Amino acid sequence: MTDYLVVGSGLFGATFAHEAAKRGHHVEVIEKRDHVAGNIYTKEIEGIQVHQFGAHIFHTKMKNIWDYVQQFAEFNNYINSPVANYNGEIYNLPFNMNTFNKLWGVKTPAEAAAKIEEQKKNANITEEPTNLEEQAISLVGPDIYEKLIKGYTEKQWGRKATDLPSFIIRRLPVRFIYDNNYFSDPYQGIPKGGYTKIIEKMLDNDLIDVKLNTDFFDNKDGYLESGKKIIFTGMIDQFFEYSLGELEYRSLRFESEVKDVDNYQGNAVVNYTDAETPYTRVIEHKHFEFGKGNKGKTVITHEYPKDWKRGDEPYYPIDNKQNRSLYKKYTELAEKNNDNVVFGGRLGQYRYYNMDQTIMSALRLVKNEFGE
Repeated sequence: MTDYLVVGSGLFGATFAHEAAKRGHHVEVIEKRDHVAGNIYTKEIEGIQVHQFGAHIFHTKMKNIWDYVQQFAEFNNYINSPVANYNGEIYNLPFNMNTFNKLWGVKTPAEAAAKIEEQKKNANITEEPTNLEEQAISLVGPDIYEKLIKGYTEKQWGRKATDLPSFIIRRLPVRFIYDNNYFSDPYQGIPKGGYTKIIEKMLDNDLIDVKLNTDFFDNKDGYLESGKKIIFTGMIDQFFEYSLGELEYRSLRFESEVKDVDNYQGNAVVNYTDAETPYTRVIEHKHFEFGKGNKGKTVITHEYPKDWKRGDEPYYPIDNKQNRSLYKKYTELAEKNNDNVVFGGRLGQYRYYNMDQTIMSALRLVKNEFGE
């Protein structure tokens, strides 16, 4: 039996640890924070499961992944239906007939499609779009772009839309139906009692030892010489001490507060799509659980995007040609020098994984390790 060291107790690390222990392997999980669950960590405040690191809605097209996660929690039937606030004007997301009716007064799909085509034609983008702005306008026209895409996207990425690559927004969900369900996935919901208990259940095995407040880099050489096989879910460039250069990430800042009202904004997620509002969205957590929580209390979180620098928490990678090229060089370095280290998860594999993709990737590693 192989001993494993899993660095990070997020969804990737916990899934692998759970499966390895099921097969009789001893696993040590180290976590630099004071809690398990990584960025899906939820904490109960005023009877409400608060998503401490941004809204997480589990959704997937993969029935096997949906069935897998059901082992660890019962899910409610929450449907993600965010709304956009543009300077006080409220629009439904994703772009659908409710959005088009509010924008232009159109009532039928044919009218909405004709309006979008008219706007696209008037925008006169005749060549292949070279940046995000041109791409978005070529897909939905300037009205939707200006009110619902431009400000939000520029805040999210910290760059002008004309400086962002077109592929970021190559496919925009445009639906000619009166349906505010953001995802088209057939399986969707929020775990009753929060995400943290999923990870706790995954790690509940006598063969798994969990150590919190333990930073891998405080004893990197010792861990590498321990003889354990390492599953590393942190930043791959940090592992190699940025020797080939820094990969780019975006970070986030969260400001949460308890409000002495039962219902603050009427929806779980409200996106602020104008450029002037400094935050991208406000989350009201009790609506993920259909109003469950202490009466007369609610918890809201303002989410602010920010540039990442060393020491900040990296929330998602910046997918462009330059970073893809650098990441490839790091993977080549890993293959040459680290036979006993496997890199996984959003940071280790430098990919913007959704939760279902994270689990799928971890299970793929399990299959590679154990041949089943």
